[in-house]
Amino acid sequence: MNTPGQGADPRRELGVILDHQVWLPNTNSWIHTQAAYLPAHVTPYVVCGTTDNLQQFAVERLHSYADLSWPARLGLLAGAAPRLGTALSRKSAMMARVARRYGAEVVHSHFGYTGFHSASAVRKLGLKHVVTFYGVDMSALPASDARWRERYHFLFSQVHQVLCEGPCMAAAVARLGCPEEKLRVHHLGIRLEQLEFRPRVWQPGETLKVLIAASFREKKGIPYALEALARIRANVPIEVTLVGDAGRNPKSIAEKQRIHATVAKCGLASVVRFMGYQPWRELMDEAHRHHVFLAPSITGSDGDTEGGAPVGLIEMAATGMPVVSSQHADIPEVIEHGVGGLLAAERDVDGLVDCLRRLIDAPEQWATMAAAARRHIEREFDARKQGERLAAVYERVRGL
Repeated sequence: MNTPGQGADPRRELGVILDHQVWLPNTNSWIHTQAAYLPAHVTPYVVCGTTDNLQQFAVERLHSYADLSWPARLGLLAGAAPRLGTALSRKSAMMARVARRYGAEVVHSHFGYTGFHSASAVRKLGLKHVVTFYGVDMSALPASDARWRERYHFLFSQVHQVLCEGPCMAAAVARLGCPEEKLRVHHLGIRLEQLEFRPRVWQPGETLKVLIAASFREKKGIPYALEALARIRANVPIEVTLVGDAGRNPKSIAEKQRIHATVAKCGLASVVRFMGYQPWRELMDEAHRHHVFLAPSITGSDGDTEGGAPVGLIEMAATGMPVVSSQHADIPEVIEHGVGGLLAAERDVDGLVDCLRRLIDAPEQWATMAAAARRHIEREFDARKQGERLAAVYERVRGL
């Protein structure tokens, strides 16, 4: 799975188990990127319960419990039971077999709840444990179910390293009880070599093409974006493209209804195009056909947040598209207001309108803003660099 073209690496080989329940939902593409850009001396082994979207997220070393035959499942559980005892589960049994067969030394659990469910097994297997929090696991989950605070206290007592996307998320995880010495900020990387930098150009009087790309969830703030666009439409012709859709979750379906209701209320039906979910390459092609990316994330009524910053936002900024977003979670870690993009307060339609008008009034400044954003992303969010930095985390944890 390592980056194509990598040569021999003199560093000592290290096997890492990537622990996730499903490999891999469309909305978790950044987990695949982390695995794909590890340096050559790190060998990742995916251990999961079930699989999805394998054509899009292909991996070489995939171990899925659901893909085993029934006799193989029974043999797996029987073989793992002596080592795991009461911690035995289907996925942890698979983890035990992979660790034994391939000599993996580190487990990297993706999402806090995954880490909790694996913590006892990882400890009993004598492996080192890294857990990355991403958003809903540190915000909506403990806010909606107080039991998760106790569960996370147990996780933090067992885990060796906790990774967070930015300082805002790290502070939130610390408030959940994680010792600061176990916390580390690690930015998610994007595939910069696949993102052509093409600063957008727009002329006054030309139709302003605005892109919104996100799952239909309350925390994405899409209705606020649409209300702001309806306001600027009085002075500027616009076209709006919405890439994304609702999942099966009732809250997501309800948010989709709110989005369509906002389009109708604001009289935007004639200028809004709904495209549904699109493959990554199609999304990037669509991005280059638009002038502005609008992503005003908010804290949801259930406490859900971005946690860090949406990977899609980082990618859009890297292509040279002006970004209008919000002062939410770790988005300011990616977009410095007035330098690499423009940020409004959460749920602030007036603020979003001001940001959009600022772009419309000074299109000659777009190139400078785009260049600043790209430089920052190249320093801090390049998947190649972040793969090396993640490998360094694994190596340090292995030595503990």
